[in-house]
Amino acid sequence: MNKILFFSFIILLSACSRSGETVKPEKKDIIETVYASGKIISEKEYYLFALSNGTVKEKLVKDGDTVIKGQSIYVIRNEAPAARLDAARSSFENAESNLSPRSRVLNDLELSRQNADVKFRNDSLQYFRLKNLYDQNAASKNNVDNAFTNYTISKNQKKSAEEKYQVALNELNVVLHNAKSQMASAQTDLDNYFIRSENNGTVFQTFKEAGESVRMNEVVALLGETSGRIIKLSVDQQDIDKIKTGQEVLLKMDVTGNTIYHATVSRLYPVMNELDQTFRVDAVFKDSTQQQFIHSSVEANIIVQKKTQALVIPRNALLSEDSIRVKQDGKQKTIHVLTGIHTLDLVEITGGLDESTEVIIPSKK
Repeated sequence: MNKILFFSFIILLSACSRSGETVKPEKKDIIETVYASGKIISEKEYYLFALSNGTVKEKLVKDGDTVIKGQSIYVIRNEAPAARLDAARSSFENAESNLSPRSRVLNDLELSRQNADVKFRNDSLQYFRLKNLYDQNAASKNNVDNAFTNYTISKNQKKSAEEKYQVALNELNVVLHNAKSQMASAQTDLDNYFIRSENNGTVFQTFKEAGESVRMNEVVALLGETSGRIIKLSVDQQDIDKIKTGQEVLLKMDVTGNTIYHATVSRLYPVMNELDQTFRVDAVFKDSTQQQFIHSSVEANIIVQKKTQALVIPRNALLSEDSIRVKQDGKQKTIHVLTGIHTLDLVEITGGLDESTEVIIPSKK
C-alpha cells in the first residue's frame, strides 16, 4: 500500500484539480514509497524460559542491567536436585577410588593373582624336575603324578585369579562410567534450576520476582544486545516484490514524536504471515542513532523509486491503469499512455502525451 507519511521534508504535490476540469502535465520530482509499520527490537533479542518447575529463590538482576554470557538471572529453589547431585558425586568418587592405586578390591585380587603365579611357578619347577628324574629312573612315578596334579591345580588357580582380576576391573570400569553418567545427569538437572543469559547484553524485562512460582517453559525474562537495534517492519503482500535490500527507509517512532530517522532495508523474510498477509522486512539505522527503548511502534516509508523532473499528472485523471481522456482540437477522446511511478496523488507518464496536452479530470459520479 502506498500510504504516505507527511514528513516535513517530503513534498508530495497534491492533485487538487476539481473533476471536470483540465490540467496539463507538469515536470516535478516524484517519489514512490511503500508504507510499513512495525516496532524497534533489540538485535539478537531472545526470551529466557524456565527449565524446571519450582519457586524463585533469588532474582539476581534488575530490568536494564547488563549481563555477560552464562550469568545467572534467576535461581530456582533446588534442595532436592542438589542432594541428588551430592549422592551421585559420592558414588562417582567411590567408583573412582575403586580403580585407583589404593583400591582395596583390586589390591586384594592382585595379591591373589601374584600368589597364584608364585605357586604356579614353584609347582611347575617341581613337576618338570621330577619328570626329568623319572625319565632317568631317579624318581618314582607316584611322586611325578603328585607333582603333575599340583602343577595342574596351580595353573588353573593362576588362570582363575587372572580372570577374577580382569572381571573385577571391567565391572569397576562399568560402575565408574555409570556413576559418571549419573553425576553428569544430576549436574544437568541442577543446572536447570539456574536460569542464565545466553549472550552478553541487557536484561530488558523480567517477569518473575523472588517467591513466585514458575513452570517449565514459562517465559521469565527478555534479553538482547545493549545497543544494537533492528527495525522490524511489516509490508503488505501486494508491495513486497518492490522491496530490496539497500533501499532507504524514512520512519517516525511514537516515543520521539515527529522526529524523522533514516534507515536502510537490511533483510527480507520469505514466509508470509498468514494472519495479516504481510511479510517481515528488517531495516537498520543509517547513522549512529542510539535508541534506548525497544518495542516502540514505528511507521515507515520505504523509498522504492524516485525521479527528478518526471512528467506527472494527477492520479485521478487515469481512467484505468493505461488510459486517460484528453481534449484535442476542441474534441474529447481517450488515449493510451505509459505510466511509471505512482503515488497517492500523482502518476508519472512515460509515454503517450507531453506538457502541452490538456488532460481531463473525470467527473465524479
